[in-house]
Amino acid sequence: MSTSKDFISIKALEDGVNVIGLTRGTDTKFHHSEKLDKGEVMIAQFTEHTSAVKIRGKASILTAHGEVQSESKK
Repeated sequence: MSTSKDFISIKALEDGVNVIGLTRGTDTKFHHSEKLDKGEVMIAQFTEHTSAVKIRGKASILTAHGEVQSESKK
Protein backbone atom coordinates (compact mmCIF):
# COMPACT_ATOMS: atom_id res chain seq x y z
CA MET A 1 0.00 0.00 0.00
CA SER A 2 1.36 3.42 -0.91
CA THR A 3 0.91 6.09 1.75
CA SER A 4 1.53 9.79 1.66
CA LYS A 5 3.91 11.32 4.17
CA ASP A 6 1.86 14.53 4.38
CA PHE A 7 1.69 16.25 7.72
CA ILE A 8 -0.44 18.91 9.39
CA SER A 9 0.33 21.50 12.03
CA ILE A 10 -2.26 22.06 14.77
CA LYS A 11 -2.12 25.09 17.09
CA ALA A 12 -4.55 25.15 20.01
CA LEU A 13 -6.41 28.46 20.31
CA GLU A 14 -8.01 27.42 23.63
CA ASP A 15 -7.25 24.99 26.45
CA GLY A 16 -8.37 21.38 26.03
CA VAL A 17 -8.18 20.90 22.24
CA ASN A 18 -8.37 17.16 21.46
CA VAL A 19 -6.40 15.68 18.55
CA ILE A 20 -7.43 12.11 17.72
CA GLY A 21 -5.68 9.82 15.21
CA LEU A 22 -7.86 7.35 13.26
CA THR A 23 -6.65 4.07 11.77
CA ARG A 24 -6.68 2.80 8.20
CA GLY A 25 -8.45 -0.37 7.12
CA THR A 26 -11.94 -1.78 6.95
CA ASP A 27 -12.71 -0.78 10.57
CA THR A 28 -11.79 2.81 11.38
CA LYS A 29 -10.78 3.09 15.04
CA PHE A 30 -9.24 5.66 17.35
CA HIS A 31 -5.59 4.80 17.91
CA HIS A 32 -4.04 7.88 19.49
CA SER A 33 -5.26 10.93 21.40
CA GLU A 34 -3.58 14.11 22.61
CA LYS A 35 -4.92 17.10 24.52
CA LEU A 36 -3.42 20.52 23.74
CA ASP A 37 -3.62 23.69 25.81
CA LYS A 38 -3.79 27.20 24.36
CA GLY A 39 -0.64 28.03 22.40
CA GLU A 40 0.60 24.45 22.14
CA VAL A 41 1.45 23.14 18.68
CA MET A 42 1.41 19.57 17.43
CA ILE A 43 2.76 18.28 14.12
CA ALA A 44 0.92 15.15 12.93
CA GLN A 45 1.95 12.93 10.02
CA PHE A 46 -0.20 10.58 7.99
CA THR A 47 1.32 7.08 7.97
CA GLU A 48 0.49 3.49 7.08
CA HIS A 49 -1.48 3.39 10.37
CA THR A 50 -3.05 6.88 10.40
CA SER A 51 -5.57 7.79 7.72
CA ALA A 52 -7.37 10.68 9.41
CA VAL A 53 -7.10 13.13 12.28
CA LYS A 54 -10.09 14.46 14.21
CA ILE A 55 -9.70 17.81 16.00
CA ARG A 56 -12.19 18.87 18.67
CA GLY A 57 -11.93 22.43 20.03
CA LYS A 58 -10.77 25.79 18.71
CA ALA A 59 -7.55 25.34 16.74
CA SER A 60 -5.68 26.58 13.70
CA ILE A 61 -4.79 23.75 11.30
CA LEU A 62 -2.16 24.25 8.60
CA THR A 63 -1.86 21.75 5.74
CA ALA A 64 -0.22 21.67 2.32
CA HIS A 65 -3.65 22.68 0.98
CA GLY A 66 -4.07 25.77 3.17
CA GLU A 67 -5.18 26.84 6.62
CA VAL A 68 -8.48 26.22 8.36
CA GLN A 69 -9.77 26.94 11.87
CA SER A 70 -11.91 24.57 13.87
CA GLU A 71 -14.56 25.98 16.18
CA SER A 72 -14.78 25.85 19.95
CA LYS A 73 -16.35 22.74 21.45
CA LYS A 74 -18.26 24.90 23.92
